[in-house]
Amino acid sequence: MNFSRQALLGIGMIIGGSVMLYAMVQQIGDSNKSQPASAMVDKPSNEPTSAQPLTTDIETEKRILAQKQKERAARVAEQERRAKQFLTEQEAAEAQALAKARAESEQYLASSTASAEDNVKDNVKNSAKGATTDSVNNSTNKDATKNTLATPTSKPAKVETSTNSTDSAEAKKKVIAEQQEAKKQTAIKEQAAAKKSAEAKQQADAKKQADALVAAQKKREADEAAKKATPKSPSDYQVKKGDGLIKLARQYNMPVEVLAQANNISPSTALQLGQSITIPSRKQVQRLAREAANAEQAREANRQKEDALAKKSADAKRDAQQKLQEARKEVKETDAKGSFGVQVALANDQAKADEMAKKFQAAGYQVRTSPTSRGVRVIVGPERGKVAALALKDKINSDPKVNTTSAWVLYWR
Repeated sequence: MNFSRQALLGIGMIIGGSVMLYAMVQQIGDSNKSQPASAMVDKPSNEPTSAQPLTTDIETEKRILAQKQKERAARVAEQERRAKQFLTEQEAAEAQALAKARAESEQYLASSTASAEDNVKDNVKNSAKGATTDSVNNSTNKDATKNTLATPTSKPAKVETSTNSTDSAEAKKKVIAEQQEAKKQTAIKEQAAAKKSAEAKQQADAKKQADALVAAQKKREADEAAKKATPKSPSDYQVKKGDGLIKLARQYNMPVEVLAQANNISPSTALQLGQSITIPSRKQVQRLAREAANAEQAREANRQKEDALAKKSADAKRDAQQKLQEARKEVKETDAKGSFGVQVALANDQAKADEMAKKFQAAGYQVRTSPTSRGVRVIVGPERGKVAALALKDKINSDPKVNTTSAWVLYWR
């Protein structure tokens, strides 16, 4: 565009110069005609010839050039608009043709897949009845493929036979054959899996019933043996050679713990020859068994409670450690200058302070002692920034290894 403007300006300047030159020549000619020849030779005129101003012609040329530039820009814009419109129409036509081709291809594949599924279902039914063999299945698959290929589809408006269309047809045939074979194998596998699952379920049900019968029989036998072995009232027994708590518990059909509890001895106690042992009655055995079960439940509850407390303490310690690490990362320039520590104890003398320091060092803390007028301080740290020191204090107060809750932040220096 800059080049065009320069060219037009040059043309305008040439045209203006030509007009000025023509006017000057015309004026000179007119002045020569009005004066005699002798005067021109002998006595030249002293009055200068007045030239006509050319401002009007230059302004006119400028307006003409500006108008031509506007017309040229309008023509260029019109050409660009038409080119864009043509490209848009061409893209719309291509998209419409592509959509039509895709629709025809999907319709062809859908019809081919439907016929293939029907053939696979027929083959599965025949194989389930036991009337087909491998050779029959192969011939059926071939017939199904031929029938699928022969299925009529929607005819395109104009189809040109070429190498690309032949390759596409062969690819479609191959895909259809692979789909048929895959569906056949899937159906066979599903039938085998269903049969295997049914057999496994039957076996599991049979085993469950057998186990239930065996458990019921054992329970009946145990109840009968308990009725026969366990005495109705408490009795004394003299320990003989070879007797023990386990042997006597089996003999009278009761737990070893119950027999030991009835005699206020440990289940692992060795019996002495001639020792008198109390054999509890059936009701006592039941009562002692309930008490033992309740005691075991209480112990289990205590264990669970202790585990919960230990887990809670560990979680609190882990959270405090994480907060300490985050606080150390977030120490900024705006924090109070200097180092901070956490005072954990104020001992009466240096020996007690050293003992306290060893306990914290064993827990993994960096400890120092500082004598003062009121005693010896035990300080953990130092930490840069008060935020980190506060996080360290929370960690110490939640650490079960040191067992302290009186830690507080101290400005070190």
